[in-house]
Order: sequence, then C-alpha cells, then structure tokens
Amino acid sequence: MRDARVRGRRVVLAAAVALTWVLVATVVVVQGGGQTLVRGSLDAVPDTPVVIVPGAGLRPDGTPSTYLRRRLDAAADLYANGTVRVVLVSGDNRTPWHDEPTAMRDWLVEQGVPADHVVRDYAGLDTHDTCVRAHDVFGVDRAVVVTQSYHLRRMLFSCRAAGIDVTGVGVSAASVEPAKAVVYRVREVPASLRAALDAVTGRAPVHGGPRESGVDDALTSATRPAG
Repeated sequence: MRDARVRGRRVVLAAAVALTWVLVATVVVVQGGGQTLVRGSLDAVPDTPVVIVPGAGLRPDGTPSTYLRRRLDAAADLYANGTVRVVLVSGDNRTPWHDEPTAMRDWLVEQGVPADHVVRDYAGLDTHDTCVRAHDVFGVDRAVVVTQSYHLRRMLFSCRAAGIDVTGVGVSAASVEPAKAVVYRVREVPASLRAALDAVTGRAPVHGGPRESGVDDALTSATRPAG
C-alpha cells in the first residue's frame, strides 16, 4: 500500500513538472517569437501602410489614459514622419460613456493627423480580437503596432498569428502608479498562455462582422505629409 502511494505521488509530481515546463515553454514561445519583430525606436520602423494602436482605457473625462496617449503620440509621430499613411485605432465602445476609438481618433486629430486617415475599430475588445479584426475585417496584411513594451511582444505574436506581416515599437510603461506597472507585467504570463491558446484554436473575435473598406479607402486617399 505504501509503495502504491509513493508511486502515485511520483506520478503526480512528474505530471506537475511536465505541465510547468509546457506552460513555461509556451510563454517563451509567445514572448520570444514577438521579440524578433521588435524595432528599437520609431526611426527604425520601416515604411508601412498602417499603424495599429490598441486601446488602453480612458480617463473619467473621456480622454485617453496616460498609457494610451503615449501609444497615440507614437502613432502620430510615425504618421508625421511619413512612415505610415493610416492609423487604425482599436478599442471598446460597448457603452455610450466609453468610446475608446472615437477618443483615440480625436486625440490624433489634435496632434495633426487628418481625421480621414484614422480608421476606427469599435470591437477591439482584447489584443487577439484587435489583431484578427485588423486582418479579417479591415484587410490589413502589413502593419506596425505601437504599445507599451511589456505588452508589445504578445501583440506581435497575436498579429502574426492572425496573418499580418508585422513589426512593432514599444513606448514607455512608466506609471504614476508604480504598482499598476508591476501588475501589468505579471499579467503578461497568463495573457501569453491565452494568446497561444487563441492562436492554436483560431478563436474567432467576439464581433467578427463583414469586410469593411475603411482602411482601403483611407489608404487610397492618404498622401504622405510634407517632411
């Protein structure tokens, strides 16, 4: 009886070790795969038709959060430099009081990006949905993404899995609330596991929708700004 219990414990331990290795390897694949697509600065980003900006929350007054402003400012710089021609902003507008894409568009317009060169995706409920919708709904097959550095590698993994030829550049994750920055980084572990599962299963976005011509129309009308 005792030998059976010992063998049982060994089996459980071996299974736990194996599962741990699988989980660690999955996170490494997601983060490591994304790392190869990272560019060190905005100047290192090659000319690309579209920049994708994922949402990151709004302030109580409805304007972009600090993290989101940093993403949008980087996208505006890429546009001003002539590196990209269209900005695809992707976020959540499930309630009339939380319309991320419109707040993002308005911020970009204030920074000098023409409104007709900003395309809004109202159903970017998470990173996976943003990437899949960019490809399947808006027809984006080549893009650069801008987001905080801790999030960048996972987003690059998800967008590449969605079929986009993608590169990315990270923006500051410095926070006025240091605890939040720590939480966001720790959260990348389970989020990376979810990203891998979504990619393997081909999870459909919450809102798929028909093909939209917004990006194509914006690219047709867009001209590079004067340098």
